[in-house]
Amino acid sequence: MNLPRLIVGLGNPGADYAATRHNVGFWYVDRLAAQLKTSLTPQAKFFGLAARAGDFWLLQPSTFMNRSGQAVAALANFYKIEASEILVIHDELDLPPGGIRLKQGGGNGGHNGLKDIQARLGTADFWRLRLGIGHPRTLGLAQQVVDFVLHPPRKEELPAIEQALDRCLAAWPLLAAGDYASAQKDLHSAKRES
Repeated sequence: MNLPRLIVGLGNPGADYAATRHNVGFWYVDRLAAQLKTSLTPQAKFFGLAARAGDFWLLQPSTFMNRSGQAVAALANFYKIEASEILVIHDELDLPPGGIRLKQGGGNGGHNGLKDIQARLGTADFWRLRLGIGHPRTLGLAQQVVDFVLHPPRKEELPAIEQALDRCLAAWPLLAAGDYASAQKDLHSAKRES
């Protein structure tokens, strides 16, 4: 059982992107930092905002999404953190708003942040906490995917996403203990309000 040593929230830097669907990974890390009573600060050598919390690091890359791996690899290499000790939180088009899936390894599903992390680490063996944002097709929208992820969730989608973030924060003690099986059970089976 590998304890997580690096918790990475994916998103794009800057106020223009702060409220967009693509930034739900940032939202989670911001809330986790607050829960742990720590603050993310700029760390130029890690190309992002980072905070040490006990035996692990929190990280938000300050590069754009498609270069997320630069920050992840910089911090992981510096502290000799294995891929299996990394948890990446990201938006997931293939899950409905509020859906959650926790898994290790696998493909990148066309997600540019995951793609770059895999390329920079040379492996896909890191953990992913996938937060559903829905897909424009399944939500009945005519938007292109790139436009969809770079816009805020609609008001009817936001409560489900917020609830998913709360459930993931509640699962943090299990994640921090490296008890991914129990965290999966809780997160995958938890009821969502309709």
